[in-house]
Amino acid sequence: MRMGSKKRPFYRIVAADSRSPRDGKFLEILGHYDPRTEPNKIEIKKDRIDDWVSKGAQYSGRVQKIISGLSN
Repeated sequence: MRMGSKKRPFYRIVAADSRSPRDGKFLEILGHYDPRTEPNKIEIKKDRIDDWVSKGAQYSGRVQKIISGLSN
């Protein structure tokens, strides 16, 4: 979910129902991502993400890249 102001993006990593609109209601905040800081600031709740994935949740393409970059 994009937050922030014009030309200053800040993202929340959330668990959301696929039927909800992109910026609509979400189930839980799982982390934050700020691409404008050097290095990029990423805070995630790995245990909560693993819990949601075990329940059948799927990563979006962007979140998959962020999480795979952390494990390297």
